[in-house]
Amino acid sequence: MEDEVDRLLEAWRRERPDLDVTPMEVLSRVSRLARHLDRARSQAFETHGLESWEFDVLAALRRAGSPYQLSPGKLLKETLVTSGTMTNRVDRLTARGLVERLPDPGDRRGVLVQLTDAGRDAVDAAMADLLTHERQLLAAISGRDQARIAHLLRELVRPFDLEKH
Repeated sequence: MEDEVDRLLEAWRRERPDLDVTPMEVLSRVSRLARHLDRARSQAFETHGLESWEFDVLAALRRAGSPYQLSPGKLLKETLVTSGTMTNRVDRLTARGLVERLPDPGDRRGVLVQLTDAGRDAVDAAMADLLTHERQLLAAISGRDQARIAHLLRELVRPFDLEKH
């Protein structure tokens, strides 16, 4: 069954037969899938009054475990944004009552960003809905094929993750 990427590749092969467009067979599909997933995630989060970036910060804090707090530096590493962007995001989440800034007991000059009860409730509900939606998206693919796809994507992403560390 042909898809949009097949049609794009066919056009490139016709117009530029000198180019090997084989990498696009995989990566164009990954790129298109990422755009579709971003839209689907945004819709799932919108139901809970969250934007995607808000979910990312709240989820990083939730994954940290009780008491659900991280330094701004660790939040930067978890969410892959700049310091200025993180400051703005924490300010906005604080104004919404989803996180709070606390003094860092290990560093008098530092602060910790902590999830509030409202923030935990919001991220927990959004996560549950997101997983329901993602299960629906994968329903037509067997568990074995899902595991194989996950393995292959892990191999594709690994070099980027190694750059980060």
